[in-house]
Amino acid sequence: MVTQSDELIPTRATLIQRLRNWQDQASWQDFFDTYWRLIYGVARKGGLTESEAQDVVQETMVSVAKHILTYKYDPTVCSFKTWLLNMTRWRMIDQFKKRSPAAQLTLPHSEEPGTQTTAEIVDPSSQELEALWDAEWEKNLLEAAVANVKKKMEPQKYQIFDFYVNKGWEPERVAKSFDVSVNQVYVSKHRVSSLIKTEVHRLSIEMV
Repeated sequence: MVTQSDELIPTRATLIQRLRNWQDQASWQDFFDTYWRLIYGVARKGGLTESEAQDVVQETMVSVAKHILTYKYDPTVCSFKTWLLNMTRWRMIDQFKKRSPAAQLTLPHSEEPGTQTTAEIVDPSSQELEALWDAEWEKNLLEAAVANVKKKMEPQKYQIFDFYVNKGWEPERVAKSFDVSVNQVYVSKHRVSSLIKTEVHRLSIEMV
């Protein structure tokens, strides 16, 4: 049985139904906003270049659109999470096949500063990709929640939270920088944290 811990962004049948309507641009935009970073990040860690990873994102979205009409939502057989992983995996493998024989022998990312070493690259055809997908899936859930909350609130309130929580500024320094009281800094932290927690829960239930 698939539990919530097994699938951190479980997909409801209602959303699948909405995505089957290609004219429902709002649902498709939400879907793209929620998942493009996940697909891109996994593609990069799978050994693809930046441009190749971007192609994987676009081609995976196209594949989802093409196959969503025939996809039968049954988490006990194949969860949406696994289905999307397979779509991404196949597009990654396609990118490697597009390379010339000489390029295929070149170790990916070896000349790109700030990227993982060859030993850290995950073979897209291996089971290791599933573990990477699970880790990135959880990370992507939180990032999507934060991005959604950020879009819906006043910039200053989020900035206060960001400087205090993410950047680690002392509350007094944050208060002085934004010309607010220290108590307001604490209140902003509590409110934004609550909003993010609520959004994570919403995404966990509805995916978008």
